[in-house]
Amino acid sequence: MNCDNLIETEYMNPLKKLASETVIYGIPTIVARFLNWLLVPLYTSIFAPEKYGVVVTIMAYNAVLLALLTYGMETGYFRFASKNKDDSVFGTIVSSLFVTSGIFLSLICLNLDNILNFLNLEIQKEWIVFMALVLILDAICSIPFAKLRLKSKAKRFAIIRSLNIVSNILFNLLFLVFFPFIENHFNIDIPIFDINYGIGYIFVSFLLSSILTFILLIPEFFDEKFNFSLKFYRKVLKYSLPILVVSIAGMINLNLDKILLPYLLNSDEAIKLTGIYGANIKLAVIITLFVQAFRFAFEPFFFSLNKGKDSNKVYIQVLNLFTAFGLFVFLAVMFYIDKLIFFIDKDYHEGVVILPWVLLANLFSGIYYSLSLWYKLSDKTYFGAIMALIGSVVTISLNILLIPKFGYMGCAYALFFCFFTMALISYLLGQKYYPINYNIKRIAFYFCSALIIFFLSRYINLDNVWLKMFIKTPLLILFVILVLYKEKLFIFKR
Repeated sequence: MNCDNLIETEYMNPLKKLASETVIYGIPTIVARFLNWLLVPLYTSIFAPEKYGVVVTIMAYNAVLLALLTYGMETGYFRFASKNKDDSVFGTIVSSLFVTSGIFLSLICLNLDNILNFLNLEIQKEWIVFMALVLILDAICSIPFAKLRLKSKAKRFAIIRSLNIVSNILFNLLFLVFFPFIENHFNIDIPIFDINYGIGYIFVSFLLSSILTFILLIPEFFDEKFNFSLKFYRKVLKYSLPILVVSIAGMINLNLDKILLPYLLNSDEAIKLTGIYGANIKLAVIITLFVQAFRFAFEPFFFSLNKGKDSNKVYIQVLNLFTAFGLFVFLAVMFYIDKLIFFIDKDYHEGVVILPWVLLANLFSGIYYSLSLWYKLSDKTYFGAIMALIGSVVTISLNILLIPKFGYMGCAYALFFCFFTMALISYLLGQKYYPINYNIKRIAFYFCSALIIFFLSRYINLDNVWLKMFIKTPLLILFVILVLYKEKLFIFKR
């Protein structure tokens, strides 16, 4: 075996590990999340856009608050548990989350009236409490989930995550479909069910599934000694607090549009348009799940790979393949959108115009995540905070400027330019502080090829939807052939 083949074999093995763990994390999660995504057609068929807009808005707030409640401890756990055998790592971090979560719940309960006035939504007080409890459980469970990922227990991780989603689906079906069917068709009064509670049952379902997840993770808590080390706590806080800024800014970048949309639109239908925007974002679920599965596998992967040889070659190839596959998903969704759109009610169809921008925004968020390894490996996490804050400035500025003029299209533009800007800045800074010779020409080739194919497909306008999709399929195959040709050294060599 010559030297080139030896090097290729050495760094292809980690790639295979990353690919296999992405599949293990991804397939059960994708299947379960796809089932969960099928709740969107259910919600849009039962609730008017203005009702679903309330759910979209509350979930956007929750995403930002979850980042606040975990305050970077998940990444801190990865960093220190991967190189520190001290029993105090797990116990210190989990104990901290229990304390801060308790303080958070107390503040919520003491300020319910003020929160209701601030939100200015048609909601009930207990819904706020339900979602606060969901946030607390999710924050605490993030560390045992991180432990499973670090120890490469991908199957157990995927099973519990999937059960969380499947249970949420079942509870939704129970409250929104089964109980109403029983009452309407058999005239049976169900004591625990009130038909007028409406979207409240969505929040009840979230809470019940989070409780189930916590119960399933209890063995992970008792598997560790709960030793608290103040010295270590200071160390992990110093590392993790910049990650807190990154996480909060990241959630702002993903969710602020849904929060600002009802406030910035000078329209009586603002919350309705928020519902339409939120429902159509869900059509990007395929690429969102791909990015999520990649992130689950990639963080523990690159921390462990940092100790090995030729790691930079692996990082380069990971970015190439991630980008190519993400663009394939982008083309597939856009080529077959004429059928995908019917998964949501026709009252929401007008919002499909946001989809190309949202898909590419999600792709660039994954590219940014892949590029961001440099500041984590070099312990320069403050750069992550700076880039995330820049992204938030872009998000806030563009949303304020564009929403009054373009409505939810302004949200889509802001989302795209936010993640594009962050990916670009991360690449430029990474080349200075942790140089990796990424194959920018190849990545640019993939983007140009995909966009040319996409714009060519726009000229295929036929009344027959199935025939139109059939004619577009060779264009998708063409992109696959181009990628296979470019990556032939890695795909066809044994």
